[in-house]
Amino acid sequence: MEGRAWYLVQCKPGETQRALENLENQCYECYLPMIGVERIRNRKRRIIAEPLFPGYLFIHLDQWEDNWQPIRSTRGVSRLVAFGGLPLSVDEELIDLLKQRCIQLATVSALTPGERVIVTEGPFSGLNAVFEAYDGEERVMILLNILHAQQRLSIPISSIAKIH
Repeated sequence: MEGRAWYLVQCKPGETQRALENLENQCYECYLPMIGVERIRNRKRRIIAEPLFPGYLFIHLDQWEDNWQPIRSTRGVSRLVAFGGLPLSVDEELIDLLKQRCIQLATVSALTPGERVIVTEGPFSGLNAVFEAYDGEERVMILLNILHAQQRLSIPISSIAKIH
């Protein structure tokens, strides 16, 4: 595992999914971070999965054992992102954080009004609340019981988690 690292692949415009499928068909380990984005379709609010970094995906390669030649000619792939002519590896911790964050956002984006959540960050950390609505792209409205009264608060999406 010493020579294995993540690298960034730039895809041709509109062909990120195609590049991912073709690289995986060649047995490369790839990661395409996806997030749920709220879109209005047919006058209804829907959560659509979209790439976090449109036009890019990550590929896990061994510096010595993997064959890098087929990557450039793979359908949908434009190039490996390089600096000074050499592909630069992406920190493993960054990939792990991206995976955790995308899972957290996917869980939160699936919330429905009236669902129970827990506040995970900030001054109300550890308190249970009720999800009320989305408040833009980055925030949510919750109902929190404070001093025997229900208070409406707007907090960042990243500060809550669904109670299972």
